[in-house]
Amino acid sequence: MIKYLEKNNFNELVKEGYHLVDFYAEWCGPCKMMGPVLESIEDKIDIIKIDVDKFPDLAQEYRVMSIPDLMIFKDGEKILESVGFQSKEDLEEVINNFV
Repeated sequence: MIKYLEKNNFNELVKEGYHLVDFYAEWCGPCKMMGPVLESIEDKIDIIKIDVDKFPDLAQEYRVMSIPDLMIFKDGEKILESVGFQSKEDLEEVINNFV
């Protein structure tokens, strides 16, 4: 399932289990390209999309310098980060290795 962060409840959303977090922006071309890729894997892991323009403090807290910035969280802790466009195959491999 893909969720869009709407309020400042990020820690609540990632506190249990595995989550793929996508820091993105509406104006970002590679971020738009990630959309179909994320939709194709949403049955494998919960996905939370965070618009860096709406939540700049959260982006700063996680030191997001470039987008898309994908992070995997396990029980509230970041365990992996990957910056830039990722293919479906690459994401599936990461999910299979870490989740």
